[in-house]
Amino acid sequence: MRTADFDFELPPDLVAQQPVEPRDAARLMVLRRSAGTVEHHHFRDLPALLSPGDVLVRNVTRVMAARLYGERADTGGRIEALLVRECESREWEVLMRPARQAVQGRIFRFETADGPVEATVAERRDDLVVLRFHGDIDPATAGEVPLPPYITGYAGDPERYQTVYSRDARSAAAPTAGLHFTPALVEQLKQAGHRFADLTLDVGPGTFQPVKADDPRDHALHAEHVTLPGESATIIRTAQEEAHRVVAIGTTVVRTLEHVARERGRIEPYAGWTSLKLLPGDDFYAVDALVTNFHLPRSTLLMLVCAFAGTEFMLEAYRQAVAEEYRFYSFGDAMLIFP
Repeated sequence: MRTADFDFELPPDLVAQQPVEPRDAARLMVLRRSAGTVEHHHFRDLPALLSPGDVLVRNVTRVMAARLYGERADTGGRIEALLVRECESREWEVLMRPARQAVQGRIFRFETADGPVEATVAERRDDLVVLRFHGDIDPATAGEVPLPPYITGYAGDPERYQTVYSRDARSAAAPTAGLHFTPALVEQLKQAGHRFADLTLDVGPGTFQPVKADDPRDHALHAEHVTLPGESATIIRTAQEEAHRVVAIGTTVVRTLEHVARERGRIEPYAGWTSLKLLPGDDFYAVDALVTNFHLPRSTLLMLVCAFAGTEFMLEAYRQAVAEEYRFYSFGDAMLIFP
C-alpha cells in the first residue's frame, strides 16, 4: 500500500468556495458497493434512500472561534494563533504563524471579542505551542471561525461552517458531512421513523495534515478527544440488535464508533482519546453506511472511505464525480455509501 495509490486528478474549479443554498440542495452521490452501482441524487432525498429504523449518528461538536490575531508585546511584530485544545485553565495548545516566533517565555498580546489579552509561550510540543493566557478565553467567541486553507475569499455568514445541530465549541474544524442538514430535513427524518444518536469528536489540526510518508501506515494521526454518551450508545446498540443500519454522518463518527468497538468490544458509553487510522484491509465493526463529503487526494479521509467501500470502487466513483462536476471538500457535495 502506497500513499500514491490514493491520488487522483482534481480540477481546481471543482473545489467549492461557496456553499449551496439551501444546505440540503447539495448533490448526493449514492454508492452501493455490493451491487457496484452509482446513483445521483440530492441531499434532500436522504429520507427516501434510508430504511425505516436506520439510526443516524452525528457529531455535534461546534467549531471554535479559534483564529486569533496579535502581536509581540516587545516589538509589535504580527502573529496569528489557532486555538487547538485547552490543556488546563487558561493554557491552550495552539498553532502559531510564524512558528519561529514561539520562543519560550515570549509574551504576545491578542485582540479578542472580550478585549485584549496577553499570553506567554510556555513550551513547544512538536508543531504545537502551549500558550498560557493571562486572562480567560471563550473559545466560542474569542476570534474568527477558521475556514480550511483551500477555501479562499469566502465572506459569508460563519454559521454556514457550523452544523445546525452543533453545540459546545471545541473543534478546530467542522465535521463537514453534517453541513448538509437543515432543521426541516432533520425533522423529516424523525417523522420517517429514524432516530439520531449524538456523539462528539473534537476535530483537531490533523484534519489538515498531509500524508508525507510513502506508506500511509507510517503516518501518525494526532489524538482527538471523543465522547459517546450512554443514551446514544443505547440507541446504537438497540439498532444493532434489531438489525437496523447504523449510518455514520461523517468520518469523525466512523472513527469514534470504530474506536469504541475496538476498545470495549461493543458500543457502550465512552470518553477518551482516539488516534484511530482506518486503511484498506481494516474491518468495520459498528458502521453500516456512511455519509461523507468528497475528500482531498492522498488524505487519510480518502483512505478511510476506500477502506469502507473498496479502493478501486471508490476511486472510480471519484473519477465519475470529477466527470459529473460534483463540488469537492467542505462546502461541496456529499456521498452516501452502502458497503
